[in-house]
Amino acid sequence: MSLLKKIFGETASEEPVSKVNWILLTEISQLETISKSEKTVGIFKHSTRCYTSKVVLREFEKDFDVDGESIDMYFLDLIAYRSISDEITKKYNLCHESPQLLIIKKDTLVASDSHMEIVNLEIASFI
Repeated sequence: MSLLKKIFGETASEEPVSKVNWILLTEISQLETISKSEKTVGIFKHSTRCYTSKVVLREFEKDFDVDGESIDMYFLDLIAYRSISDEITKKYNLCHESPQLLIIKKDTLVASDSHMEIVNLEIASFI
């Protein structure tokens, strides 16, 4: 084992495997599915152009510890699908932020946070 591996672990180019079973949010019609869901739903709004968003996403994925059977986690690329984000902000009466995590239960927004506060959100308490 190399000295650098001993000190820093695996190489920086190796991306960690996500613990989140993401559902890509790419169609406005998926918002209807979210509205009708009996399960708790999370929506992670991510900007692919924002360094902070990338860091928060990585931390969120690394620390995610909620059973995938109890929550559906949607991933929204804000750059590619801004119209979906706009619709979400109208529907749930939110200010747009990036990154932003929304927790929805029976079509009601029960929690939301943005930036580094996302990693502190206790998702399991809303299920």
